[in-house]
Formats: sequence, C-alpha cells, structure tokens
Amino acid sequence: MARFGRVATAMVTPFDTEGELNVDAAVALAKWLVTEGNEGLVIAGTTGESATLTIDEKLTLFEAIAAAVTVPVLAGTTGTNTRQDIGLTVEASKLGVAGILAVGPYYNRPSQHGIEMHMRAIASSTDLPVLLYDIPKRTGRKMTTATMVRLANDVANIIGLKDAAGDPSETAKVIAQSPDDFEVYSGDSPMNLPLMSVGAVGVVGVATHWSAPDHVEMFNAWSRGDIAETQRINRRLIESYEFEGNDDAPNPVQPKVMMNVLGHAVGDCRLPMGPAPEGTEQSARNVYDRLVASRG
Repeated sequence: MARFGRVATAMVTPFDTEGELNVDAAVALAKWLVTEGNEGLVIAGTTGESATLTIDEKLTLFEAIAAAVTVPVLAGTTGTNTRQDIGLTVEASKLGVAGILAVGPYYNRPSQHGIEMHMRAIASSTDLPVLLYDIPKRTGRKMTTATMVRLANDVANIIGLKDAAGDPSETAKVIAQSPDDFEVYSGDSPMNLPLMSVGAVGVVGVATHWSAPDHVEMFNAWSRGDIAETQRINRRLIESYEFEGNDDAPNPVQPKVMMNVLGHAVGDCRLPMGPAPEGTEQSARNVYDRLVASRG
C-alpha cells in the first residue's frame, strides 16, 4: 500500500452562494470521497483553489477534514513566498494532517538552486513527510531530475513526488536514482498508466472525484499483473480524464460542476477561475452516465 493511498483525490474546495468557505460541505464531500474508494485526500492544492484561499481558510480546512476522515490527508501549504509557506507548514503540522504537498514555486520562476533551497526550507520546518509536486504547466518552472534526486537522497522527510510533468522517461530516472522507499504518484490523469509502468505507486487525481471505484479497480488489476484489464479500465476513464479541464473551463471549473451535478454543494470557483461555461452541466451528466454504463 502506498503511504498516501493508491487512489487519492486533490479535493475541490466548496464555497457557498456568496463565495465563502463552506466547511460543512467540505467535510461531507471528504467523507463521501472516502466511501467511494479514495485512500487519501489532498486539501488546498491547485484543484482546491489554493491561490484564492486565505491562510485561515486553509488551516480551517486542514483541521476539519483531518478530523473527519481516517485516510491520510495531505495539506497543500506552499506557493510563492518561502517565509509564508514555512509559517503555514508549521501550523498545518499541528492539525492532524499526514503530510505536506509542496508544489514548486510558481510565477517567480526561480533557478533550480532557488527551488531546491525552497523545498529544503519547507521540509526542515516540519517532521511530517513531504511530497514534492512538479507541475511546470502551472508553475512556469520544472524541477529537474537532478534537483529532485538530490532532495530525495539528502532530505529524510522528502519521501515522494506528485508528478505532473508529462515525461515518464525522466520520472523513471528519478525513481531509479532515489531511495527505494521514495514514492511517485501520478498527478496528471492521462499519464496514469505510463507512470504506473515506470514505477508510480498511486495517483493524486481530479477525475477520482467521480471515478475512484474505477481507479481502485485499475490498480487492483495492475497489482495482480493483469495488464490487458488495466488497459481496458484506463480506456474507460479517458473521457473522464478529458473532462477534468480545458482552455474554456480549466481545472477545477469542470470538477466542481461534476460535484454539483452529483449532489454535492460545492458552489462555483472563485475568480479569476469564475463560473462554468454554458452546457458544462449537461456534459458532466453525459460523462458520468457513460462511465457508470461502462462498468462491468
């Protein structure tokens, strides 16, 4: 079993009709995600609209959800300001979370040395395990293989990587050059199967909001060596992967619509993400209905 679960969801953050944090809805959603088969949750990550949440809102979410579920909860505590991120990490570490998700600094576009020093500073501020998060499409700067390998080997509590860089050949190098217990999780749904093939132990997903049972089934098939069945389930999930986001409705716009369609009052995204385009609700219903119909 992967430290944070084979199937974990980067959870959306529910807001009420006024755009205020809805803690009760967040707790209810977290509990439902666990009943659906999620073995871990990430709170206040990119999908959780971390850039628009206040520090107090993040801490409220970390504490409430960690207390409400029995699966590991990862706290997204990092952004563009190392000092502030350290403070949030210190406080989050007191609230019952199982680990820290540390995304690469975005917008600033630091050097590799700057990224490495940032991650070392975050890790040194907590005794919790730290999961690096490499998503250059959003951060504007990739963590290089060399940077990640140094962090994996030098910093005891940097124990894994959420990989959304889209280059499985480099991921394979990271795994090969890191300690045996260094864990890689797919952070980009279309790359789930390629990353599993080079050694990923799990997925931190978005489509897992509504397809956790299918992901669990896929990992079960993979674990017993049934490659054909794994591929078949992955094909079943492609439409859900594609629904996660596009240029007209980037993640988490469409996942929030899907959750609302399924009866979870998560509200709209805060600006600048904004409301969903017309027709998204019907698209969500179609995607979900076809997924359910495709299940054996």
